[in-house]
Amino acid sequence: MIRILIVDKQRSIRNILRERLEFEGYTVETAESLTEANALYDKRGSDLVIVENVLMYEYLDNGGRLTGKTPIIVISDDPQIREAVFAMRNGAYDYLGKPLDMNLLFASIKEACGEKKEEEKPKRTVSASVVFKKPKAKSKSGVPEIVGESDEIMFVKKLIEKVAPSEARVLVTGANGTGKELVAKWLHEKSLRAGGPFVEVNCAAIPSELIESELFGHEKGAFTSAIKQRKGKFEQADGGTLFLDEIGDMSLSAQAKVLRALQENKISRVGSDVDISVNVRVVSATNKNLREEIQKGNFREDLYHRLSVIVIRVPSLIDRIDDIPLLIGHFMDKICEEYGIPTKSVKADAVKELQTFAWTGNIRELRNVMERLIILSGDEITMDDVRAYTSSVIRQ
Repeated sequence: MIRILIVDKQRSIRNILRERLEFEGYTVETAESLTEANALYDKRGSDLVIVENVLMYEYLDNGGRLTGKTPIIVISDDPQIREAVFAMRNGAYDYLGKPLDMNLLFASIKEACGEKKEEEKPKRTVSASVVFKKPKAKSKSGVPEIVGESDEIMFVKKLIEKVAPSEARVLVTGANGTGKELVAKWLHEKSLRAGGPFVEVNCAAIPSELIESELFGHEKGAFTSAIKQRKGKFEQADGGTLFLDEIGDMSLSAQAKVLRALQENKISRVGSDVDISVNVRVVSATNKNLREEIQKGNFREDLYHRLSVIVIRVPSLIDRIDDIPLLIGHFMDKICEEYGIPTKSVKADAVKELQTFAWTGNIRELRNVMERLIILSGDEITMDDVRAYTSSVIRQ
């Protein structure tokens, strides 16, 4: 029987987790402090440890023993991607935010303990691809892969794998050009709704006076230009996923209607009082700090909590410099294919030069630079080409 040790300062967390895990058939012990945890671990051992992030930091500072072959799942009240990457670099198997999604926790426990058993077999190891399942280059619907193998982007991929099969609403955050839309598409592609529609709405590109009609549709004659009945994006996405991009730019009046739609799974077209039931999973994205927007009165706090059941932060390119060589190769193949020309090579010093830029436009900016270099350079892209044709790119 699998033995689990829970280390958390909050008694309520320890008790709740113990009750749920024992109900699932695990043997569970709890500890309030590291001293108590060490004593229990030394006495009876453990197959897996669940520890809160604050205690994990203290443990690592003291050169802790639990990180050996015993998998650790770190839980945090305020999950941040940098903290998660730090935890996993220092031996943690997984990193989950509170309040805990028990389905995600159970899945992680099964993976961690299953991996441990495999490692104990002679001449057999478990590769990182078992933990971080990489998407194929393209799905059946043509969704391109998320390119990268850095810890930061692999963490995002792992979150997609875990979250996609659920019905949880997801808020994708990150700077412009980081690939938030691609994350949303993979959330749909790996969900049970993959056979349904994926409908996108750019809330920043639609005038505030038209956003409600765009989302909820309108009846004929509802306003001057409404010459016929029109279904909105919520109805078009029925049975699938609705992606609300740049949600932070949505008007307050539209926010109120979106909140009602999420609460009741019903919408009404502009100019109609008839309720229409919709079955939609909402994934939203923003480059803004919505907590700051709430303080400014620009965004509804109740809507924020409805949208952010799960938050996935897509790292900026400057935070994943090690992925630049892979991205260069990816864009090289893709762009040369689009232009119908043979794939060019890139000198190693040219790649290193490209890694010195700040990439304020992120992946989108890198793609534009690669397209420029492919057009203007010879058969091989050199460091001189990079310096000659990237003068407008900001350096670190």
